[in-house]
Amino acid sequence: MTDVDRVGERIEQLLGEFSGADAELAEDLVHTLLEFYGAGLARIVELAGADPVLLERLAEDEHVRGLLVLHDLHPRSTHERVTEALDKVRPYLGSHAGDVEFVGIDDGVLRLRLQGTCDGCPSSTVTAKYAIERVVREAAPEISDVVVEGVVPEETGPGGRTLLPLVPCPVEVP
Repeated sequence: MTDVDRVGERIEQLLGEFSGADAELAEDLVHTLLEFYGAGLARIVELAGADPVLLERLAEDEHVRGLLVLHDLHPRSTHERVTEALDKVRPYLGSHAGDVEFVGIDDGVLRLRLQGTCDGCPSSTVTAKYAIERVVREAAPEISDVVVEGVVPEETGPGGRTLLPLVPCPVEVP
């Protein structure tokens, strides 16, 4: 979880502690501050646009990237950033004859399909969750969920504990 995520959660927690008219006032204050800082960030992006290297550095910074996404100012589309993220995980999948296909994004839900030896592999869930999801969420924090076709559902034992597959997936998690 990034610092931006933690701050966002803390803001939501604090807003939840207000009630009645105070809650409306607190929400108005937060929205006004977001507009103010968003306008400042938009101006920074506009000025940095003259220097593509600087703009790229800003877009790649973990803290700034989240703010750019929050204010819809990121220079690359969600599709572009997800594609780049998938390219980072493909060597791990490809080294064992596996791959991941970008299916689409609908209402913040990214749809992917595992291919090759990863399709139907009992450990594909682990591969998808720890490799694919991690790089996708880092690149595109606005993605609310990742649905991966070709993933074998995790089996659960007593108490709902996840059972590890007897046949390990050959893919190493990055």
